[in-house]
Amino acid sequence: MSEHFSHSDPEDRGQQEASGFPTRREIMRERRLREAEEARKEQRRIARQKRREAEAQGRPAERRPTQPPLRDSRTPHRATHHSAGRREANPEQRSPIETYDPLTTGTRSRRVEVERARVRKRRRNAKIRTGVTIVGVIAVILVCVYIAWNAISSNRQSDVETVDYPGPGHGSVEVVVNPGDSGAVIGQNLVEQNVVKSQGAFLQAWNDNAAANSLQPGTYTLMQEMRAVDALAALLDPANRSSNAITVPPGFTKAQVAERLTDFGDFSADEVEAAMNDAEALGLPDYANGDVEGWLAPGSYEIHSDDQPVDVLKRMVDGMKAQLDDLGVPDADREELLTKASILEREVNIEQYYPKVARVIENRLTKPDAETVGFLNMDSTVLYGVGKVGGVPTAAELNDSSNKYNTYKHKGLPPGPISSPSEQALKATQNPEEGDWLYFVTINLDTGETKFASTLEEQEKNRAEFDQWCEDNPGKC
Repeated sequence: MSEHFSHSDPEDRGQQEASGFPTRREIMRERRLREAEEARKEQRRIARQKRREAEAQGRPAERRPTQPPLRDSRTPHRATHHSAGRREANPEQRSPIETYDPLTTGTRSRRVEVERARVRKRRRNAKIRTGVTIVGVIAVILVCVYIAWNAISSNRQSDVETVDYPGPGHGSVEVVVNPGDSGAVIGQNLVEQNVVKSQGAFLQAWNDNAAANSLQPGTYTLMQEMRAVDALAALLDPANRSSNAITVPPGFTKAQVAERLTDFGDFSADEVEAAMNDAEALGLPDYANGDVEGWLAPGSYEIHSDDQPVDVLKRMVDGMKAQLDDLGVPDADREELLTKASILEREVNIEQYYPKVARVIENRLTKPDAETVGFLNMDSTVLYGVGKVGGVPTAAELNDSSNKYNTYKHKGLPPGPISSPSEQALKATQNPEEGDWLYFVTINLDTGETKFASTLEEQEKNRAEFDQWCEDNPGKC
């Protein structure tokens, strides 16, 4: 084997060096370096042992002869000669283990550094090759994942097509979309009513249509056995949506709301009354004392074909609770605020007068020493107590002290709200306009012009104007 290496062709050695593997010469050189290093270590160990033995016996340590080191090619000749001269002149200062080692001086040192640099370069090249390989593998994996994903998407599209009706459909059916329904819920309802063949097909159409999230709640008339994309398009078409909405104007009483529900929907009067008395189902707070009056927020409410009266009424109650939350009204103050605002709503028909009338109500309640002596004296409360929603109370009604809502006979607020107040009335009641008014009267029923007074004398003058208007406009008072 040694002959083979010693007589190998120079071209073969060049190929070995180019391939990155060490040659036999490099291996032998590295081995000699290691053996020389081991020998030096052994010499140092022996010298230390002899020195310790000599010190223990009390005699000077034996110095082994050394040869002067060869001049290092990296050290200037003059400096080396000077240093050597100093060592020859002071032999006691020379290290007892200093030896001559040709493998660590001059050209030998440079060869060791060259070999080590080659090793480092081979390692660096190996790391680079490894990194390139890893990047290549990752790229191949990503390409495979992309191809697989496309294949899965194609298969899923094929599966959707196999579970969808070909269309265009037949017959008709009413579909209800409730507020908050997701695409999955709507799709399941359509499957149950045989409008589409599968929920998955509808969800695919839903996800592909950017306008799907704008679908409005309501009752829609669709055909059965439609394609999913056609069913979604029909739901997005306002022409297929039935207008089943009930409107509750500000100032409506619970009796008026019940009458409107009965007339509009397929609800009986008994069903509506039972729903209004179900405080728990409606979500009424305890301090409402089971009475829904004042808690039915004005607005427009969609009535679906599968709605019950309690469903519609609960949406109204939730709407009023949300308004009070937005206004930051504490629970302890809500019933009182609703009562004051409901009276304000029934007494005023022009929004600009809300803050002033709210101040009149507040002054009458908080100033018992004023001319009104703590009485509200509101016609609207008297009429509510006798079951009326308009007109002028009679003298007998004004003198009826059995009416708990007769604020001419009972001081302070009535037992509870008398109507559904608007948001404007709630805000005005929270922040009434500053003033000392105790009276107000509308002097023109056509325009709603209202005048305010701080004394009864001023009020009588304003009332005279109203009486004159009534004479000038017979049949309107």
